[in-house]
Amino acid sequence: MKTALINHTSTSLLSVLVLLSANSAAQTGGIPSLKTAFKGHFYVGVAINTSVATGKANPFFRRSQALVDKDIALVKQQFNQISPENDLKWASIQPQPGPNGYNFGPADAYVAFGLKNHMLIVGHTLVWHGQTPNWVFAGPDKVAGATAAGTPITPNHVNEPPPAPRGFGRFFGFTGPFATRDQLLRRMREHIDTVVGRYKGKIKIWDVVNECVSDGGPNILRNSLWRQIIGPDFVAKAFEYAHEADPAAILRLNDYGLENPVKRHKFMALVKHLLAEKVPVMAIGTQTHVSVSYPSYAQEDQELTDLETLGLPIHITELDVNGAAAGQRNTGADVANNAGTTKGGLVDNANRLLANQYANLFRVFMKHKLVKLVTFWDVNDAVSWRAAGKPLLFDGNDQPKPAFYSVIRVAKEYNRSK
Repeated sequence: MKTALINHTSTSLLSVLVLLSANSAAQTGGIPSLKTAFKGHFYVGVAINTSVATGKANPFFRRSQALVDKDIALVKQQFNQISPENDLKWASIQPQPGPNGYNFGPADAYVAFGLKNHMLIVGHTLVWHGQTPNWVFAGPDKVAGATAAGTPITPNHVNEPPPAPRGFGRFFGFTGPFATRDQLLRRMREHIDTVVGRYKGKIKIWDVVNECVSDGGPNILRNSLWRQIIGPDFVAKAFEYAHEADPAAILRLNDYGLENPVKRHKFMALVKHLLAEKVPVMAIGTQTHVSVSYPSYAQEDQELTDLETLGLPIHITELDVNGAAAGQRNTGADVANNAGTTKGGLVDNANRLLANQYANLFRVFMKHKLVKLVTFWDVNDAVSWRAAGKPLLFDGNDQPKPAFYSVIRVAKEYNRSK
């Protein structure tokens, strides 16, 4: 009995010492780095906010300068690629019309941060139905000669006249009058020329069109104002303009929910059509906003297997794993729906399930050789858009969670097997 007690006490003490050692190592930066663990396989990136890019805390976000400094140190230690959380979205970089309507400061700081730290820099995003100012779609005339809204994009429908615009006041607070097709195309081209041209040779990858595939119904394209006013060829036009502005940049089509086979097949049909029309789509972006219980290893494997048939590099563009009880079947990226997907507290054994899911995901990523980049959507749980779901590898104090070590372990296992 005495021996058993001594052994138990020794084991407990050893566990405490190991834990203290791990905590000390984390605080001194002595933890493994993701970018080193996956070197030779794919870039490991992260979305950064304005505070990280500029080095200055924003009181609105209630994150102290000391914590921002820790965020910056973590980004530098762990990642070799960055995406901007908001600073290159249209509403941020061109809130007002015309050449004097740009606000380049935050985006310039973001690019400078990437260059200084020798990181691969991604631009997110040029054309999107969200976070686009009302003035972009405004005009004196409504479009005439409309057809039924939401016609699927096929080779026979590329040049069809667009449907009559309908107000998206619920999302944009704007119900018209709307721009003409030519007006909106001119605004798109001017914006892309200016933004892509400004960072030519510095931003290497662009999300040209973001979230354009419909979530439900038979139609391939979301019935956004871009689709309504310009027509289904707005996607091709955006890629055409971006390629003209920087012929060397890698141009991505980015979307969420591709874990769902129905949406995935729509996305793939769109990509195949664009490639057949010689549109310069150069990479696939699958956001991968998932949960601890969905998708399974097999479902994620099938998604990437299907996407590989397109023959393009695959980028995991906005990775996080929601641990909130309410959002376990949701892979969407709608900010308006976010509160509903992070309610109800965390699932039981959230840290264990998070670690298991991240290990499964990275095993799939390592299996598929066309996966060239994996980007986490935010640095830590506290600054995540899904903070209540605790979806990332680092907690709000920038300390590694069990999920971090599960991902590192996957890299070690893979490298040992080779």
